[in-house]
Amino acid sequence: MNIKSLLLGSAAALIAVSGARAADAVTVAEPEPAEYVKICDVYGSGYFYIPGTETCLRIGGYVRYDIGIGDVGSFDGAKSFDHEDGDSQDTFYKNARFTLKTWTGQETELGTLKTYTETRFNFGNRNNYGQFTTSDGVVNLQGNPAFNKGVSLNFAWIQLGGLRVGKDESAFDTFIGYAGNVIQDTLVPYGDFDTNVVQYYFDAGNGFSAVLSLEEGSGVVGTIDSYVPHVVGGLKWTQGWGAISGVVAYDSNYEEVAGKVRLDVNATDAISLFIMAGYGTDDNLSDPTWAIPAGGRGFYKQWSGNWAVWGGGTYKFNEKTSFNIQASTDEGKNVGVAANIAYDIVPGLTVTAEVDYMHVGNDTVSNWTNADKKNSVGGLLRFQRSF
Repeated sequence: MNIKSLLLGSAAALIAVSGARAADAVTVAEPEPAEYVKICDVYGSGYFYIPGTETCLRIGGYVRYDIGIGDVGSFDGAKSFDHEDGDSQDTFYKNARFTLKTWTGQETELGTLKTYTETRFNFGNRNNYGQFTTSDGVVNLQGNPAFNKGVSLNFAWIQLGGLRVGKDESAFDTFIGYAGNVIQDTLVPYGDFDTNVVQYYFDAGNGFSAVLSLEEGSGVVGTIDSYVPHVVGGLKWTQGWGAISGVVAYDSNYEEVAGKVRLDVNATDAISLFIMAGYGTDDNLSDPTWAIPAGGRGFYKQWSGNWAVWGGGTYKFNEKTSFNIQASTDEGKNVGVAANIAYDIVPGLTVTAEVDYMHVGNDTVSNWTNADKKNSVGGLLRFQRSF
């Protein structure tokens, strides 16, 4: 009897141990907590921390659709050719664009480390005649087909504190400001844009700021031809009533100098006004425009003659609607006027209707755009969804 009890007890003990071991074998580990994206409000709205880093990232951009009609010289219209008889005729200028932007920011012991990129993708037809001439002088009629216009890298810079390097627009334009809030603000041009830069920006914190920019330029006549860079310097004083600013640029290709001064005035809460004047030397700007479309101008003094003036303003009817106007002229007797009304249908979606006028002077920088009239008028309707 004792032997029987001993055997039964041993069997029970073995079953218990086996069961415990089986239970231990299928034990599931506790899941690790998920790492959610955290909002970063240091640099403004829209930023979030890249998981596992101290870098804040923002992604944005816009989708835009332009419909232009009128004369080519106003920058709004386009030319094409009849498919049956080859006659030249007016057509729409249309362009669809997707722009992708990124911003990053991170605090370091040497100041804020920032980056900014902007890449643009375009599809549409051209704002000129649809023809080209071959090397043997034969004119080929191509119409004005819509096509993918390629991808452009408009900005790609790194900034640590006040030092910026990379692809930017020239400080000759960005520091002093663009010529108003109209779409066609270059009817009388006020400087070229795309360039690589090594730039230092100084902000005294009391309204006074300054910039020094070493630039490479771009294009046939704009890109530097040696190790000597273009140089741009600027000063600005900003207060509640507005700002006074000025820039001076040295074009190392032609050893010419150009400058602009600007006055901005916040007349009321609803009205803002500006006037900007430019002056540049042109003794060595000898490239003929018939040989090089951008010839005779250099990189900074884009206007005709020595001087040019731009002026205009914005009137805000309410939070959704604004009226913008700009007028410009230069020594070459070119005159441009642009005016529009911009309306925010809903937050992030803006429709802008603009009318543009261009008078081509005796000494013009606009002939290469195929302006075939002394006086050109056009209109542009723009839809833009920004995010």
